[in-house]
Amino acid sequence: MVHQIATKSVFEGYDLIGDVHGCGATLVALLEKLGYRQRSGVYRHPRRRVIFLGDLIDRGPRIRLAVTIARRMVESGEAQIVMGNHEYNALAYTHPAPPNSQQRWLREHTPRHNRIIQDTLEQYRDHTNEWEDTLAWFKTLPLFLEQDGLRVVHACWDHQLITQFKQDYPDGCLDDDFLVASTDPSTQAFQILDRLTRGSHLPLPDNVAIHSGDGFTRRSFRTHFWAASPQCWGDVAFQPDNLPGDLEQRPLSQKERETLTYYGPDEPPLFVGHYWCEGIPALPTANIACLDYSAVKYGRLVAYRWNGEQNLNADQFVWIRVAKEEQSVLNTVQDDDD
Repeated sequence: MVHQIATKSVFEGYDLIGDVHGCGATLVALLEKLGYRQRSGVYRHPRRRVIFLGDLIDRGPRIRLAVTIARRMVESGEAQIVMGNHEYNALAYTHPAPPNSQQRWLREHTPRHNRIIQDTLEQYRDHTNEWEDTLAWFKTLPLFLEQDGLRVVHACWDHQLITQFKQDYPDGCLDDDFLVASTDPSTQAFQILDRLTRGSHLPLPDNVAIHSGDGFTRRSFRTHFWAASPQCWGDVAFQPDNLPGDLEQRPLSQKERETLTYYGPDEPPLFVGHYWCEGIPALPTANIACLDYSAVKYGRLVAYRWNGEQNLNADQFVWIRVAKEEQSVLNTVQDDDD
């Protein structure tokens, strides 16, 4: 059950908010719709707290505003947050590679990577100290939360990897050594970071690609983690775009099955973002909610008002339509880790 905060007001529950991606004005509107009011520069609610699901930055026109709102709430105890893959990308993009590396940065400054972070860098261009301070704050964000009967992670809850990570990082936060190791695909750090912030995916056959409506071309497809006995690709595909041709009927190989994660129906309620859903918010299962409804793409910033229930209820979704000026025009790029 949700605990009671030691104040005059009884704590009712959490408002979990999906990927903001720089839609700062829309975030303000959503918070106000949820009953939060700004006092002393911080959005507060007398009986509730926010949990942000990561990906505050990139794409939208008011990235600094989104980060400022979330950070002030977190540092004032009015909110919590988990790291998204875009916060992680920013850390790796700006961190020098080790001296023995063949590259200059942990995340190479390729045209694709440059394009993903371009809007963020432009909006912080005249605020260098603020950007450096923001990066330092990103490094303090946990990869997951587990408290009061609920779980939160940006993309995928993997029991085994989370247990391994907690052995060395019980607070769920990475350090510089882990950050450096996480950019090497041969390491456990890479596996942990990649699964928790990007989820799982399966490669498409050679010469097959998904040309998505969001402007991206992908050579793999994202998979979900709640199919108990999946038989074919269509049983685990989790993305707006259909798989090309008859690939949905393609049987899963044993090797592919072994790469998948499973989150069962008896597990605590889990909240994730990351997956660029579309349409009216809905629940994939009774204990899992995805709150990323593509604010900068389809125009919906979504929250879930959780009051301690173990069986989630679609009536608890709350959302704001994103104004056209905060929606992003996405250029066509090759991008499998957006």
